[in-house]
Amino acid sequence: MRGFYTADQVRAAEAPLLDKLPDGVLMRRAAYGLARVVADELRSRTGSVAHRSVTLLVGTGDNGGDALWAGALLRKRGVSVRAVLLDPARAHRAGLDALLKAGGRVAAEVGSPDLVIDGIVGISGHGGLRPNAAELVGQVDAPIVAVDVPSGVDANTGAVDGPSVRADVTVTFGALKPVHVLAAPLCGRVELVDIGLSVGEPEFGSLDPAEVGALWPVPGPDDDKYSQGVVGIVAGSEQYPGAGVLCTGAAVTATSGLVRYAGHGAAEVLSRFPEVIASETFEAAGRVQAWVVGPGMGTDDAAVRLLASVLASDVPVVVDADGLTLLAQRPELVAARAAPTLLTPHAGEFARFTPLGDDRIAATRALAERLGVTVLLKGHTTVISDPGGEVLVNDAGGSWASTAGSGDILSGVIGALLAAGLSPLEAGAVGARAHALAANIAAAGDQSDVAGAPISASPLLGGLRESVRVLRSFAQN
Repeated sequence: MRGFYTADQVRAAEAPLLDKLPDGVLMRRAAYGLARVVADELRSRTGSVAHRSVTLLVGTGDNGGDALWAGALLRKRGVSVRAVLLDPARAHRAGLDALLKAGGRVAAEVGSPDLVIDGIVGISGHGGLRPNAAELVGQVDAPIVAVDVPSGVDANTGAVDGPSVRADVTVTFGALKPVHVLAAPLCGRVELVDIGLSVGEPEFGSLDPAEVGALWPVPGPDDDKYSQGVVGIVAGSEQYPGAGVLCTGAAVTATSGLVRYAGHGAAEVLSRFPEVIASETFEAAGRVQAWVVGPGMGTDDAAVRLLASVLASDVPVVVDADGLTLLAQRPELVAARAAPTLLTPHAGEFARFTPLGDDRIAATRALAERLGVTVLLKGHTTVISDPGGEVLVNDAGGSWASTAGSGDILSGVIGALLAAGLSPLEAGAVGARAHALAANIAAAGDQSDVAGAPISASPLLGGLRESVRVLRSFAQN
């Protein structure tokens, strides 16, 4: 599992090393790693390191010092290095002296370099770039390597409040920070440099593909259709039968157990998935190990009664879409539940319960704790928090899943995983990873080396089984 650490956690881990090591050693460790990544990037993009040019955008903090020291090291490898100092009087003195001694120079303009190093603001920065910094960044027409975090992006929340840097590569030191997953598109590729920190327990984590693959339920020698989990789907309506089809199809695809469907779309569901046991009513559906309720079910009085009946059951329940709209008006329906409940809102649905704000981690934790449920907040980075505050996140790696019906598929996958025995936190994280990968696979088609094409929910569902194969292959290697 990848762990992510707040700025305070990183500073606390740095403190004993700063006390123990000679002055400047920790910074030079960071600069060495930064210079190595920049050299590799130059070689990859231009074919060489020597005789290439790099511009440093240098702020007043330690990030500026890291950039200057890295510039000195690059200069020794034959790179032409210029430093643009945002506040010359407050530039890191030792780093600047090292750069000038190595043959680097100070300039007022960005120029036309092969690559730019963003050393403007570090993990202590708040708010967007100041006007002079924003003007400099606006002049850049070259790949950017950010030092620790892209300047103007909050290290703890990934929030952007004004102009910011969009990096092609971010080189971070000692530990990954929340920004590296919460604002992944602004960070580009993230390279972690070991500088000897001992950081302890992370603020939150992200499952790697091998962990997801290992958690995915597959039949064993003694399994049958019942022992692998029976999931019930309450979704769709006369107006929106497709939601029931997509949600049920996802549950069928995700695991090898049994799927029951209850609702108005029984005929449509059976026409696509004849292996499903379908009934017209929830009461007639039979026993399950988990329920999914909400997609396309409507919000009338009958839907309220149906939601209440499902939540009165003694098995785990996933609530999505229309079910969330109703639950936001009647949160008491989950207050007395003994079995786990997992809510899967997008940002708009989340706001019906409580304001979201810039800190997605804190907001998701707070809602999960208040309602006593697990909350999965959808987005480019999906955030899952259980009632005890444990958080897992998943970076989708793209936005192909931003299409109508995609959420119905996700809830069906998660419901099947819950029925198979995964915890709500695991089911949310594992399902989100497979769902995102399925969207990426569908967008790429048979040509993974070319640009993807927009997809709808049906191709996403079609990519789900291949997604599971890919993830399980990581667990077997």
